[in-house]
Amino acid sequence: MEPEPFGTVRSPPHAEPDRATIREQLERMVADPLFKHSKRYPNLLRYVVERTLEGAAADLKERTLGIAVFGREPSYDTSTDPVVRATAGEIRKRIAQYYQEPGREHEIRISLSPGSYVPEFSWSPADTASSEASPGIRERRWRPKYTVIASALAVALLIGALLVKPWVPRTALADFWRPVLDSSNTVLICIGQRRFLATSPESPNDATGDIDQVRKGLGDPNAPISLFQLYYKGSENIGIDDAVSFGHIAAVLQSNGKTYRVRGQSSTSVWDLRDGPVILIGAFNNDWTMRLMGPLRFNYERDGNTFWIQDRQNPASRNRAIDYSGPYLKITEDYALISRTLEASTGRMVVVIGGLTGYGTLAASEFLSNPSYMQAAVQQAPKDWRRKNIQFLIETRVVGGGSGPPRLVDQYFW
Repeated sequence: MEPEPFGTVRSPPHAEPDRATIREQLERMVADPLFKHSKRYPNLLRYVVERTLEGAAADLKERTLGIAVFGREPSYDTSTDPVVRATAGEIRKRIAQYYQEPGREHEIRISLSPGSYVPEFSWSPADTASSEASPGIRERRWRPKYTVIASALAVALLIGALLVKPWVPRTALADFWRPVLDSSNTVLICIGQRRFLATSPESPNDATGDIDQVRKGLGDPNAPISLFQLYYKGSENIGIDDAVSFGHIAAVLQSNGKTYRVRGQSSTSVWDLRDGPVILIGAFNNDWTMRLMGPLRFNYERDGNTFWIQDRQNPASRNRAIDYSGPYLKITEDYALISRTLEASTGRMVVVIGGLTGYGTLAASEFLSNPSYMQAAVQQAPKDWRRKNIQFLIETRVVGGGSGPPRLVDQYFW
């Protein structure tokens, strides 16, 4: 049977039963998989529906929504930051998909017309006929009308939102990821890959001399395995710590409805880095990390068997270092860098997550997926840190072959 057309719409839902019914439908929609795996889509849809039900739809404009829902500064540029337009467009598509599902023909229809952020509420003829005695039902599509009092209340609500807090509670972790999540482009996750240093006689020698480090101890079954042997006996693969780190970051992107693609560093070109935001996982096993971090204050350095994180403000110090020739089971601590910078050569936001070993990388990924760590980290940050380039230096204890909780030891904003 063909679904009944939606042409009968209630008047502005001033009556509390109408409001309650619309709110029930709203919650039904945002609980659907089309919405529930994202934060941005339900937050914006909830906000515009609630403001409309409260008689404040006159102020549902792009800038005010960017401020109240997405925590933007009052002076932000809507032409270069289209977060409201992009999110609303995606909501419209998901609403259409939602109502195409069988069995939803008689549900209240909540819609956003193109070019507007004011929702419309539609009832099917069958629902209207069942409630003819209800006041305020009209045979036409309703668009909100507003009185001077309603407009004044709307302005008051907006001012209150600006002075108190945004509609969606802002977290430091969300602010850190915002330049990545709000981009209209797909995110590239580039994962480091270990270089293959074979140990058979027919294999060519490696110019760096690392092949000799891999061969050391192979004739002695009692010799401990070194980090060189652990990290270089694989081929085009990724370490388990990098894989788990990828899982942490992918979960952050998925929970915010952000699409991403994954590549190994050996198959990533500079053209890939120009397509959109980039997340680099790994340090010494990721050539792109080493290239892009080189000019920054905190970067990765190596001298023979010693790998360390250098601070250009104190370049002689090597107090955050690891000797790769030592037994890997003897490692008691590791260090990692987290970096969020607007890369000048590509014009794209780049996030780096890399430790001296996999332990540090894993700790850094935990830092970037747990709101409590970031909230504590920015307590002493500049007020405008959200718009700055950022570097965090992380330390983690290694116990029983596993990394402990991340601990912030230094940070830099510019």
